[in-house]
Amino acid sequence: MKKTNLAAFALTVLLLIALVIASDGAVQGAKASLTTCSGIIIPCLFPFFVVSYLAGNLGLPAYLGSKLQTPMALLFGTSGTGAGIFILGILGGYPLGAAVIADHVHRGDISPREGNKLLTFCNNSGPSFLIGAIGIGVFHSAPAGVLLYGIHILSAIITGLFLSGTETPKLTSAPIFISSANLSTALPDAISKAALQIVQICGYVIFFGAVAGTLEEIGVFSAVYGSIAAYTPLPLQYCRAICMGLLELGCGIGAMAGAPITAQALTICSLLTGFGGLSVCMQTAGVLSDTGIKLRHHLFGRICCGGIGAFLTYTISSFLL
Repeated sequence: MKKTNLAAFALTVLLLIALVIASDGAVQGAKASLTTCSGIIIPCLFPFFVVSYLAGNLGLPAYLGSKLQTPMALLFGTSGTGAGIFILGILGGYPLGAAVIADHVHRGDISPREGNKLLTFCNNSGPSFLIGAIGIGVFHSAPAGVLLYGIHILSAIITGLFLSGTETPKLTSAPIFISSANLSTALPDAISKAALQIVQICGYVIFFGAVAGTLEEIGVFSAVYGSIAAYTPLPLQYCRAICMGLLELGCGIGAMAGAPITAQALTICSLLTGFGGLSVCMQTAGVLSDTGIKLRHHLFGRICCGGIGAFLTYTISSFLL
């Protein structure tokens, strides 16, 4: 047995034992994740998934790309199609950007190589999560959510500029027209694809929520965030949120509930949202299967976006608060 398979096998056995021992924690974590799915993920992401797949079926991204290919090539070293992908990525939330990139690779609109570059800055959180879940849900302040969302977009742009490289795509002067696909066939296909995608995403969220609840009950998380709190000036609540958020974003943000609006609290939310957590990484890996796109590009982009976002959030909020 290969070492990687052996490690995966051992981890699976340990996780199974933990789930049996701490079944109550797993149930509570799964219930909380179900609430996140029904209250945030499905109503916020599903319409955007449908519209994104419908836009692809109708050829709208290709048309938009023909109009924006010059600025996208100069700024980010990508084709104009990346403009539509970026817009959908910042409006829909994780992992819509990755799903749209995968869809375009399957269609042949972009190459896997360009998909790798776009993945570093086009797979982002959306306004429904940053403004609704964090701004209003955690801090009871829509302006706080707007600030975080604006910084999140800026961080993604800076990440794209930083990782653009020197290679630029070849511009084309050939006119691109909107597809003549029939709406009666394009819409059902888009809804079917979106439904399958949203079920997969919710599956990841519920599973990682159950794992987070299990680790919380058996004391693994408490030991880790207790140690962090002992050696840093961060409050225990914030350390717990970081540990939970690195595993599952929704759990980490939920752990920030009741926190006052401070530069420190906003920075932690910005860091967690920019990175996305292990659950988002696995969701992204799922939608990228059979595309030739490497997950490491997503990870590198998320680390950059999270770090840049945290720096900007602390700097700006320190002046505003």
